[in-house]
Amino acid sequence: MIFIHQTSAAVVLVTLTLSLQCAGMAAMIARARPSFAPHVLVLGAIRSAVLVMRLMTAFIGLHLLEILLWAGFYRWLCFPSWESAFYFSASSYATVGYGDVILPRIWRTLGPVESITGVLMCGLSASFLFAIVSKLVDRETRASDTAIANTGDINPEARIRQSSRRWSNSGF
Repeated sequence: MIFIHQTSAAVVLVTLTLSLQCAGMAAMIARARPSFAPHVLVLGAIRSAVLVMRLMTAFIGLHLLEILLWAGFYRWLCFPSWESAFYFSASSYATVGYGDVILPRIWRTLGPVESITGVLMCGLSASFLFAIVSKLVDRETRASDTAIANTGDINPEARIRQSSRRWSNSGF
């Protein structure tokens, strides 16, 4: 019976965490999409940095909401204070797991489940940010190549970039 309670709680918490992450990422994609519209050729260094900072801040907020979700459960059934519940949740989500605060025996399997979930959610966020930065770098490169092609002036750095792009596009 204990295992059924633990499993049910874990399924509900993981489902809610995934729902929050997916909804948050969908909102961030909708918010970032205008920056990658076809008519926007180059954002520039400052606007690109601001976009990445805004997305990183949003992801931190999203992860804090997910930690609070788990902390709410822990506060409801496991810990007498919000401080203990949040501390345990944050250290589990981030896979730190100090061990100075532990769950009651009946709920002890939730800590590792939250850790696995936290690692996956952080990995998903990191891959999203990587994709955004890659897209920004690609746009900057294409814009500078277009400027070079329009002026006909190819400096040594541009030749190296073009050469390396041809090399990477050749399948090697």
